[in-house]
This record gives sequence, C-alpha cells and structure tokens, in this order.
Amino acid sequence: MKTIAVVDYGMGNLRSVAKAVERVVDKQMHVVLTDDVKVIAAADRVIVPGQGAARGCMHALREHNLIEALLKAATEKPFLGICMGLQVLMTHSEENKGTGCLDVFDGEVHFFGNHAELQSSQYKLPHMGWNRVKQQRRHPLWRGISDGARFYFVHSYYVKPQDADVIVGTTDYGIEFTCAIARGNVFAVQFHPEKSADEGLKLLNNFVHWNGQS
Repeated sequence: MKTIAVVDYGMGNLRSVAKAVERVVDKQMHVVLTDDVKVIAAADRVIVPGQGAARGCMHALREHNLIEALLKAATEKPFLGICMGLQVLMTHSEENKGTGCLDVFDGEVHFFGNHAELQSSQYKLPHMGWNRVKQQRRHPLWRGISDGARFYFVHSYYVKPQDADVIVGTTDYGIEFTCAIARGNVFAVQFHPEKSADEGLKLLNNFVHWNGQS
C-alpha cells in the first residue's frame, strides 16, 4: 500500500484537496491528511496545499514542526505544492512587509497590485476564477491535459523564480506570470487542481502515478 500524505498545517482547503486526491487513487494507494512528521517521512508522495498569507503559513509550518520534514520530502520523493504550497517554496515573499520562505527555489513572491497594468478596473484582486494555463515545456504532470486548458485561481501574489528553466506553466492576467514550476521530483502550481474539474483531477491523477522524474 502506497501512502500519499496531504500535509495538514491548519490553513486553507486541506480536506477538499484530500477528497479530490481520493477520487483519483487506486486500491493500492492510501490518502492521509496529517501533520505527523513520521507519517510524512514514510509517505511515498507528499502534497502541500494551502491558502492564506505567507507569514501565517510559515508560522503554522513552524508551529507544527514541519519545516525540516518538508525540506527533506522536497529532495527525495514526488512532491506537489498547491497555491500557498507553491509560494512558500520560494526564497522570499513581499507579503506581510516581507516574509522568508522555504528557499527550495531561488526567487520572490510579488504582489499583483504593484503593476500599473493591473490597476485598471478590468483586473480585480484577488485574481479569482478560471484562466488558461500555457504549458512552457513538457512534463509528466501535463500528460493528457491540453495546452491552454483552464484552471481555477484564487490569489493576489505570484512567484517569480530566478531560474527560468523551472517554469513549466504561465498564465496571463494583465501580465504574464508563472503559475507552475518543476524541478526534479517537485511540481508546484498556483491554481487549485481540486477546484478545476476534469483537468484538475487529471493533473492529480498524473501526480499520484508519477515516479518523480521529468
């Protein structure tokens, strides 16, 4: 029996992610919502979802003693970050007057509202709703998902990695921004697969069968 750990640090849509993953697993897979570092260490795959603010997220991860466990998981097993689970993988976020993050990927998290292009009434913040994702390069988690497929977003901040080679998906919302990154065994997205109907379930299905190689 293979275990997929959905990390529970008390923020956001954790149960809805776990329920969505349960819809795509087979009988040889078990989904567990947990903050137990031993369960996370023993799991075959790890998913880090979440909503909220960067500082609150990092505080919750520390309070649950999850920092070391997540950093280790990000080096050795298939790892999926969703929404805040993407943003905290970066070095630093502008949110809350500046917040240090996990530094798995070199880069920053920026506020949409700082862009003049987004200060017209056409662009509401947070960026909320369905938007197209342009696949910047092939990846096993895009398998069976058409380029330009729509996914569901809810966010006011976006990531800007230093290394453009890690960018696997972008979206246009007044500016083109990175919405998916990947390197080695890590894949992380700004959108919510669990809220993205068939395409989101397909991505989750790809993840639970992924061997962590790109």
